[in-house]
Amino acid sequence: MTQTRYHGLDGLREEFKKKKGAIRERLDAFRRIPPDEHFFELAYCILTPQSSALHAGAALEALREARCFDRPAQCAEILRRKAHYIRFHNTKAARLADAWERFPEVAARLATASPGHDHRIWLVRNVKGLGWKEASHFLRNIGYGELAILDRHILRNLKHHGVLAAIPQHLTPWRYRSIENRFRRFAAEVGITMDELDLLFWSRETGQILK
Repeated sequence: MTQTRYHGLDGLREEFKKKKGAIRERLDAFRRIPPDEHFFELAYCILTPQSSALHAGAALEALREARCFDRPAQCAEILRRKAHYIRFHNTKAARLADAWERFPEVAARLATASPGHDHRIWLVRNVKGLGWKEASHFLRNIGYGELAILDRHILRNLKHHGVLAAIPQHLTPWRYRSIENRFRRFAAEVGITMDELDLLFWSRETGQILK
């Protein structure tokens, strides 16, 4: 039986029907990301907080071309460029260098059979610059499913559909898991996976099905 606190479900299902093919193609692409690309997905997720996804993607391409992840000063110079400006570029450049140095340890962890939520806790504890949202984003982008990426766009859409009464100002680990569980129940109710809803909500905000 439909829970009365949810609303807009019919429209949501219709919207998903129109975008389902592109969304599922994107999710399949995540699952096909080879291990030798995992560091760059991690770098992207370090760059995105408080910067646009488009800027993060463009900045990452410039960093890859320069091959300077182990040189924070050069990374910071690239990140501050106006064409793809990244906020807190000095801090993020230092975090990229740290991630580059520690990535063999990260790769070894990802090679284990641990479930995604266990990997997430490990990443938050061991990789500078990754909170729950960023660790979830990274894992989703390399093929792990059913981990909520609770950025402002997702929270705004969850509120719109009655999953949340209000958007929280701060997300503690306990609150993050609580909202993630609500999101999961909502996904089950509407009949669209949480990963599919994530990309659908993002497409509403940006007009594109971005990573």
